[in-house]
Amino acid sequence: MSRVESVSPDEISPMAWRLLRVAAGYEQRRVEREINDLMQAHISMLENGNRALSESRRRLLFELYTAELTEEQVQAIVLNF
Repeated sequence: MSRVESVSPDEISPMAWRLLRVAAGYEQRRVEREINDLMQAHISMLENGNRALSESRRRLLFELYTAELTEEQVQAIVLNF
């Protein structure tokens, strides 16, 4: 199992969520269009540390973002921020 696959969405900081999204090339509105029932406000709250999404939604976000990034990019963001 790669280190990316072993990352739990619970271990990702609000700043790292924001950096993952930006590094993957997503704006909040685009994420909203990609994942049903996920609103821009949910993304903002997750990235600001004001609200945690369910684990299933965080896992969907993680999969969406990491599909656009290399394992090294994901590791650098998650482990350092």
